[in-house]
Amino acid sequence: MLQDVLLAADTPAANGIAAAGAGLAAIGAGIGIGRIGGSALESIARQPEALNDIRSNMILAAALVEGAAFFAMVIALLVLFV
Repeated sequence: MLQDVLLAADTPAANGIAAAGAGLAAIGAGIGIGRIGGSALESIARQPEALNDIRSNMILAAALVEGAAFFAMVIALLVLFV
């Protein structure tokens, strides 16, 4: 049973799925960071006095999105090459 699963992971279909997963992770990160930046700019325009708080929260949220995307891309590349 386990040998069948390991052999199935070496198929071209599994490589394509892994490559697609890496691409989706990159697209998702781009969309997420774009929405974070847009919302932060809108918030700063409404409340300029809260600039520092909004900026620090924006950087933290963008780092979390980027970290999750990086993790997904590393896992996809491990599936692809290992």
